[in-house]
Amino acid sequence: MAIIGRVLGLAFDAVLVSTVLAGVRRTSGFAPDSNLISDTTMRSVAERFLGVGESVFDVVQATAVNSAYFRRSST
Repeated sequence: MAIIGRVLGLAFDAVLVSTVLAGVRRTSGFAPDSNLISDTTMRSVAERFLGVGESVFDVVQATAVNSAYFRRSST
């Protein structure tokens, strides 16, 4: 059972890192260059990893937009 908890914890951490990278890409325009990965399988894994972060970021952003607890700042 401890192994499952560790795997889930690592997966959650990976999703958080991917989501932060998606936020950095959207706010600054800088993104990891997956073309530098020569192995096509690893490049595909990296692109899927980043895609998960994009999806999570979209959900968080939509939730914040439709929530009464957040408002758009004027700055």
